[in-house]
Amino acid sequence: MRDRGTIKAQKPGFLSAAAFTLGLIIATAPAFAHHSFVAEFDTKKPITLTGTVTKLEWTNPHAHFYISISDKGSSTTTTWDFELGSPNGLERHGWSRSSLKPGDMITVNGYRAKDGSNLATARSVTLADGTKIFAGLPDDSQTQ
Repeated sequence: MRDRGTIKAQKPGFLSAAAFTLGLIIATAPAFAHHSFVAEFDTKKPITLTGTVTKLEWTNPHAHFYISISDKGSSTTTTWDFELGSPNGLERHGWSRSSLKPGDMITVNGYRAKDGSNLATARSVTLADGTKIFAGLPDDSQTQ
């Protein structure tokens, strides 16, 4: 007859594997933490800024570029962070890692962050020669 009240101890390997798996999930969680557009940006706050590119970060899930804007009448500058689509989406819209270079003067159209910081999502970028490139976000090419 079998004793149903006894709980068998798990093998030590099982606990090690479970701990390893849990650690792996926790360590990779930030890579999967992706925000939605409407959670971070406000479509009622369109923004158009002209400035000088200071840096381009070609990273997933979103590329970013930074521009420096000189405040008229003073010697201070303000830096803005613009979020783009994914590098893959950007390449489909004609972008490359060298599309923006430090020192380039550009005009950016997009939407400001809801928190009021100097962060915005870029919808389109107009280069100094008048070339307009889209930011690789859904439906950009149809709405511009």
